[in-house]
Amino acid sequence: MPLPAKPKWVTFDVYGTLIDWETGVKTAFATEAKRSGFEIQDPNAVFARFVELQHEIQSGSYELYAEVLRRVAMQIADEIKWDLEPSRAGFLPDSILRWRPFKETNLQLGRFAKKFETGLISNIDDRLLGETRRYLPLEFGLVVTAQQVRSYKPEPAHFKEFARRVGGKKDWVHICCGYEADVLPALKAKVPVIWVNRTKRKLEPNEKQPTAEVKTLLAAAKLLGAA
Repeated sequence: MPLPAKPKWVTFDVYGTLIDWETGVKTAFATEAKRSGFEIQDPNAVFARFVELQHEIQSGSYELYAEVLRRVAMQIADEIKWDLEPSRAGFLPDSILRWRPFKETNLQLGRFAKKFETGLISNIDDRLLGETRRYLPLEFGLVVTAQQVRSYKPEPAHFKEFARRVGGKKDWVHICCGYEADVLPALKAKVPVIWVNRTKRKLEPNEKQPTAEVKTLLAAAKLLGAA
């Protein structure tokens, strides 16, 4: 499934692709723990567990992402022996308004927007995405969130809904960082996907290959002739 010669739509996952959520999550946990006199010993392990837990919770019955984050915060606190009061678990969804874009994000988004229609396909709720979009000045032509489809990727609802709104999958490319959450469902939906592999993950021989793999958004823009 090659990249289209002349894409019309380019869609982006948001967190991890455009927004540096790893720094945001680590900072949120460290700051809130410090308020309790507790020190996070291994921020990398906390973030890895954050990613695992949210996917586990998202695979169950749908609930707003803000609630997913509260549950993740409480579970991680319990696992690292941090006595976090449930009333304070909102620190994690509240921190999203401080999660910032990668340095390259807005420059590259501007380049994409000069050549293509752009959209967002994100596992989040509308209110929290609104907090993030203050840092993304581009006006996206179409946005599909988990709240709108009441489902979380890798379930196919986001991609089905986007295709429904634009009238099909022709001349559409999806750009993302998450392998399980975005690459796999995009391939299953027969949407060409550019994997921005920021974590330098090595795929096993039996794992499906994305349409293309790059290290940065700039490389993705060059691949599509936008830079």
